[in-house]
Amino acid sequence: MRILYCAALSRMLLGGLCVLQVWAANPPALPKDMLEPVRADLTMGRANDAVSRLRSLLTANPENAIAHNLLCRVFYQEEQWDEAIGECETAVNLAPLDSEYHLWLGRAYGEKARSIHSIKAYGLAKKVGREFERAVELDNGNVEALSDLGEFYAAAPGIVGGGKGKAQDVARALEKYDPAQAYQLQGFLAEKGKNYAQAEIEYRAEVEASSQPAEAWMDLAAFYSRRRQWEQMLQAVRAGIDADQKAAKPYGPALVDGATILSSNNEEPRLAIQLLRLYLASPNQSANAPVFQVHVQLSRLLEQQGDRTGAAQQIEAAAALAREYHPAVPATLEADEISIEKRTAKD
Repeated sequence: MRILYCAALSRMLLGGLCVLQVWAANPPALPKDMLEPVRADLTMGRANDAVSRLRSLLTANPENAIAHNLLCRVFYQEEQWDEAIGECETAVNLAPLDSEYHLWLGRAYGEKARSIHSIKAYGLAKKVGREFERAVELDNGNVEALSDLGEFYAAAPGIVGGGKGKAQDVARALEKYDPAQAYQLQGFLAEKGKNYAQAEIEYRAEVEASSQPAEAWMDLAAFYSRRRQWEQMLQAVRAGIDADQKAAKPYGPALVDGATILSSNNEEPRLAIQLLRLYLASPNQSANAPVFQVHVQLSRLLEQQGDRTGAAQQIEAAAALAREYHPAVPATLEADEISIEKRTAKD
């Protein structure tokens, strides 16, 4: 009887242990209706609200990977790279088989690496590659992970895991799932190899193959911007604006891309302002172009145009949505502001 009892007890203990292991690998999910407001906040750029909701959810459910990943993405929008990395690492540790969590951790590592200028960036770059690779291993149909991995391979030196041959392999894999993204990667590869004629062909092929041609046109415009082909750049931006207006969901993030291209090249600031205002008034906003970031971008343009009151209003609007967003001022803008201040002092 003792032997039978001990065997039964052992089975019970082992069964309980298995349940705990399964729970640790897949912690209980939060009810969908609790997460939908957070996802809406993320899309609409309401970082303050999203952080508050997620903090409350994590107080009650500290080991919920979904909530940690969403908090990582909010911090990512706010360019708080250390905080984003911490939350994404937690999400990956809690749910190591989720492709999306590895993708976002790789992105957070990448932005942190961009923000520092030291030997530490090399270590982070290696982590970027590993996380993107793991994301693709877990889901070889994850188009965003494939695209990010391909761009990493194309841009990174071999010492941290980059390589053009690897990028070509990813481009071939992308053809199966999203031909437009494959063309974009091929264009980037050709551009990195200084084959600019071929790069233009690939970017134009992206436009033809894309289900969202407005964004593809802006990719082409950005290529012309890097080549200092100003007339072609402006033509591509205007084609992107036209494609956006004809889209099923117009006034989307492609307009922000267009405004960024124009303002970074000191071209048509009034048009750039108009595009940003259209996006801010749009129901088709995106987490890829957070509203609070757009308010800050618009503020800088208004400042350059001498509208200090309007610029201040945009900063206030940004802070109301994301009080922790403190982007670095681009060097070109600092120079412009100094110039404006000098002219004002003379006047």
